[in-house]
Amino acid sequence: MTSLVIVTGASRGLGRAIAQQLHAAGDLVLGLSRQRPEAPFEQWACDLADPLPVAQRLEAWLATLDAGALRSATLVNNAALVTDPQPLADSDARALSAAVRVGLEAPLLLTSAFLRATRTWPARRRVLHISSGLGRRGMASTGPYCAVKAALDNLARAQALEEALQPNGAKVCSLAPGVIDTDMQLQLRSADPRGFPDVSAFVQMKHSGRLDSPAAAAAKVIAYLNRADFGTQPVGDVRDA
Repeated sequence: MTSLVIVTGASRGLGRAIAQQLHAAGDLVLGLSRQRPEAPFEQWACDLADPLPVAQRLEAWLATLDAGALRSATLVNNAALVTDPQPLADSDARALSAAVRVGLEAPLLLTSAFLRATRTWPARRRVLHISSGLGRRGMASTGPYCAVKAALDNLARAQALEEALQPNGAKVCSLAPGVIDTDMQLQLRSADPRGFPDVSAFVQMKHSGRLDSPAAAAAKVIAYLNRADFGTQPVGDVRDA
């Protein structure tokens, strides 16, 4: 038997590293991302800023699988957009809309579709939202990202309560993966300090070697996902493991 894992934002950074490592371990991996780079696992090119057709396609695809051949089925909601770091009043409305749709609307719709399509499956079911420390504390000029990640944390809490009432209910966790050297970090380090007063902190993290590589962070996330007690706490942090 094999395990199915669906990973959003699988074309780069943490999402790509998670997908690659799970595929190498023998899992059946489906990556969802705006781009579809060459990869040994199945990938769909899709725009998660328009998530409804993606969720519908995913639900239909799941219905074609042989559920009895799967040991587990997992959805990893990793994709996110970071708007340019600046006060909310100075932010572009289209960029704000896209950030919320990719970071929150897409996880809502994809999770709903995943849970509905797998409701009667005998396999162990899991939903992992990739959150952030910024979902648990505010930072000036990163309001949209903070809001989306905080919403994922509370979504996980609500989902965990719902799924606990269901036969073979899914285990759910919103997990902060630590600080990772990705394009998002580069975007934050490159921001204009006049609009982002904390830019120096991100520059210092890079210079002091405090950033995990995507591969190292992915290994920590996967280890957390595979814990026997995954989902016991709906909100977690790899640094507390």
